[in-house]
Amino acid sequence: MEIIQFLIDFILHIDKHLEAFVVAYGPWVYALLFIIVFVETGVVVMPFLPGDSLLFITGALCGAGFMSFPLAVAVLLLAAILGDQCNYAIGRTLGPKVFQWEDSRWFNRRAFDQAHAFYERYGGITIILARFMPFIRTFAPFVAGVAHMSRARFSMFNIVGALIWVLGISTAGYFFGNLEWVRNNLEKIIWGLILVPGLLAIFGAWRAGRDGKAKVSAL
Repeated sequence: MEIIQFLIDFILHIDKHLEAFVVAYGPWVYALLFIIVFVETGVVVMPFLPGDSLLFITGALCGAGFMSFPLAVAVLLLAAILGDQCNYAIGRTLGPKVFQWEDSRWFNRRAFDQAHAFYERYGGITIILARFMPFIRTFAPFVAGVAHMSRARFSMFNIVGALIWVLGISTAGYFFGNLEWVRNNLEKIIWGLILVPGLLAIFGAWRAGRDGKAKVSAL
């Protein structure tokens, strides 16, 4: 329980924790940023770590002069790209080992072929949009690996998605993170960064499932 309480407090008050870390440890903050983003995007069992809020607060701290914006962005980009590549590699490696029997309890060939076809056709936009959705951005590259999305195609959209995600949110934090209104409502903004993309993802999944059932009923 103490670990969970600490994680919740860290996520909701990441500005104070990160600022205190910078003051206490200086340049080691760049290593901390790399670890958090890499683990959140690269280890499929760690989807609860802060992502969007971390980028925003990092940009704000850079705007306040606590960190170098170019260096922070470079570290975050490297972590985001390598994290997704690691997650993809885990999925691509473990998939065949877990699903080693044709049409077994754990594997359905038809479902696998459908997933593969989906990621070959829509995987690019899925990887990019998933960057902005907590939890989903952790699982999307893993599923892409399991579905055997081509490595070159995944890598291209991984880099594009990381650039848009890191630059977009950290730049917003750099220019707007130190405004008085933003600082006074930071906890609400962090909740918004967590809940809004998540609710949109849930709605999208529900709608896709409903449309799928409708198509099946029409056959």
